[in-house]
Amino acid sequence: MNPLTASRDEPAKASTSPRKPLKVAIVGFGTVGSSVARILTEHPPEGLLLSYIFNRNFERKRKSADWVPPTVEWTSNIDDILSSDADIFVELVGGLEPAGAWIRSAVESGKSVVTANKQIIARYGPELVAQAHSRGGHVAFGASVAGGVPVISGLQEGLAGDELVELCGILNGTCNYILTRIENAGISFADALAEAQKFGYAEANPSEDVDGYDARAKITILCRVGLRCAVSHSEIPTRSISVIEPVDFEYAKLLDCTIRQISRAEKTAGRLLASVEPTLVHSSSPLAGVEGPQNLVMSTGKFGGETIFAGHGAGGNATAVAVVSDLISIVRLRQIGGVAIHENGLARLSVSSDFTTRHYLRFTVEDEPGIIAALATIFSKAGINIDSVFQKPGFPASKLPFVITLEPCPTSLVEESLKQINQLRFLVQPCVALPILD
Repeated sequence: MNPLTASRDEPAKASTSPRKPLKVAIVGFGTVGSSVARILTEHPPEGLLLSYIFNRNFERKRKSADWVPPTVEWTSNIDDILSSDADIFVELVGGLEPAGAWIRSAVESGKSVVTANKQIIARYGPELVAQAHSRGGHVAFGASVAGGVPVISGLQEGLAGDELVELCGILNGTCNYILTRIENAGISFADALAEAQKFGYAEANPSEDVDGYDARAKITILCRVGLRCAVSHSEIPTRSISVIEPVDFEYAKLLDCTIRQISRAEKTAGRLLASVEPTLVHSSSPLAGVEGPQNLVMSTGKFGGETIFAGHGAGGNATAVAVVSDLISIVRLRQIGGVAIHENGLARLSVSSDFTTRHYLRFTVEDEPGIIAALATIFSKAGINIDSVFQKPGFPASKLPFVITLEPCPTSLVEESLKQINQLRFLVQPCVALPILD
């Protein structure tokens, strides 16, 4: 079961009378939708029947999908699906609209919904779950985070006996591909992005991925499911990976680290700390070994300690497995008499990105005497201690990169100091500041 919360009403007594299988309507017959249809056709789970497929201009796709049973009805009119006797509406078209309107209509008509749409769930999940609950339906979204990795069901069911206090992970395969290419090939961000676009890993407009919005939607969902916190996606700060250059990986290596886009959330002292940003991670961390489209989530529980979920975060078959698992969960809910799912009891905490951590600062300057002294003076006035200074040889004095690492301190102090530092005349470009995840 992959809903927003684990709060439940008491289940009714299970019925022993046979039930008709739940009719499934797939909306969107793309990479994931076709994989879901193939699983339901070639390895049909008990209690589920593929009955409808919606896709615009479906004729071409129906010809290439001759393995779909002839009993399945195809349509290019969404109203045919919404007014049908389908029990479960599987939304796989993506985007906020018209998918959002279709999901609302399906819920209002009493259908259960399965979706992989993280943006809709991040924005409207609680509302949709409540509406479905009021009509006796369910909303399941296990494929919305980390694709084929069962992280939502794992957090909500497998770790239900623990009190989770922290989540940390790599949730966007596009960023991971770009960063590993910069690291391994020594190419620029622009070249790595162009390569990712060429091979279909990145969209023509890559902002959703590289600026952190995709991962932000996913960590928002995980905060609700795992940390039991009511948080809006817009409250979580994001920072782009576009500032990362090959030299950052050279310096990171000197620190026995690498760089990854990290999504973090932690409950502490009555507030929620959360962010999505490029981060230095130690080479011994499981996060450091994640490459390409792989996703990884680390949860920390008050009693059970650390648990790791890892696997393919994208791809038709991997995501389809998560979708079908959600379908099976709805069948099981019906078999035990119907479990009502709602979002009661979530903590409403203030949200901040003010983690206390070590920091990596890469300065690019026109070399002159007194640079380190000027920086040290600003940090000293803010109560920040410098940990180390690195300067690799071989760079021109007119554009000289060097790195300062700071001892653990609040991010807010570093940001205030950088406002002053970025005004100094010897800086060629703004400082690149990254947290160091110990």
